[in-house]
Amino acid sequence: MWLVTTAISATGATVLNFVLPKKYKLGFLSLMLWGATIMILIDHLLGYEGGSFLEETTDGLIRSGTVLGIVMLVPVITIWLISLLITNLKRR
Repeated sequence: MWLVTTAISATGATVLNFVLPKKYKLGFLSLMLWGATIMILIDHLLGYEGGSFLEETTDGLIRSGTVLGIVMLVPVITIWLISLLITNLKRR
């Protein structure tokens, strides 16, 4: 499910990039999210051993696939917000 969560976020950021002003740097955010989506997809493809392709649970520290997807989005959004802050500080 973390693949689906990241893909939905990437699609949303891409749509917002075309709707909102460029000052929000949503192109940068969508680029990071699409990169993460492609990396997760390749990981799923290379690690596929039969069975369900999209799993709702994991064997790791975080058991829910949806929660894992949200947790994976936190650093990406944090980096995007920091880039916005740096850009706004440079403009002043």
